[in-house]
Amino acid sequence: MRKIVLDFPKQFRNGFESARNIKISGKFNKILVCGMGGSALAGEILKIFLKEREAKIKVFIKRNYNLPDWIDKNTLISTVSYSGNTEETISCLKAAKAKKAKIFAISSGGKLQNLSKRYKIPIVLVKKGYPPRLAIGILFSAILKVLINSKIIKDFSREVILLEKKIKPKISEGKGKELAKKIKGRILLIYCPEELEGVARIWKQNFNETAKLPAFFNVFPELNHGEIQSFEDFGRFFEAIFFLDKKSNPRILKRERLTAQIFKGKGVGISFVPFNEKGVLEKIFSKILLGLWTSYYLAIFQKKDPLSIETIEEFKRKMKK
Repeated sequence: MRKIVLDFPKQFRNGFESARNIKISGKFNKILVCGMGGSALAGEILKIFLKEREAKIKVFIKRNYNLPDWIDKNTLISTVSYSGNTEETISCLKAAKAKKAKIFAISSGGKLQNLSKRYKIPIVLVKKGYPPRLAIGILFSAILKVLINSKIIKDFSREVILLEKKIKPKISEGKGKELAKKIKGRILLIYCPEELEGVARIWKQNFNETAKLPAFFNVFPELNHGEIQSFEDFGRFFEAIFFLDKKSNPRILKRERLTAQIFKGKGVGISFVPFNEKGVLEKIFSKILLGLWTSYYLAIFQKKDPLSIETIEEFKRKMKK
């Protein structure tokens, strides 16, 4: 896993290369990313990025078997399953085909590749060999490249390729290790402004799968209207990680500081993760890397295999019976 994280910046170029020949015709104002687990996480980054860039197309994510009722001719559907065998995503592909929607798929093979060939649906075939949650750079850049090729969005290729030099996994490794030392042994909470919810979800997923730890996330200001009350007698079991972005609404920043102060008084451990990088993609992916390292070292400290997901695989096997 350590080699995968160190090589992470190469994923953007790989994703672009995989999608270089995929183009969708039509005019769209919405894209629906259908996926589960690590395969859906690229959609979270796409959503943050295109909103920041004020793109005319809106991004939605569906984690289920069915499609939303609002699908129309202006909706582009992307079915993403890194393995190609995710049953919920395959169900969405079939439903989209039945609706005669515009679709493209992203996978490393499997049933999704076979169905795409049968239905004559464009598919981006990405490099094999990654756990889905660690292929997020490839999957994100692949989706983005299809949108660029199709002239649905501006050409952000240079900005993405420059990330290969801007994000530095080796530098963030030490910070991740230190954070892991500080928070080990507790149930993890990731709290953030609403616009960073996707990054919090990515951290949660890595804590769950890589570190094998319970982890949860919530957003400001909503968590101040309920969840904040729940630590009267249980604070000592938890570590709250606060994402701080100086571009946030000043009232949100005040809420974060005040919540941390109250939690500390109830025995909750407190950690702050500042989002200070200038570019939105540099900011997002730098913190994704920090989360990857933190979850990696939490696994090492607990003598867990960071790549193993035995419980998830056992569940999948039982679902097939």
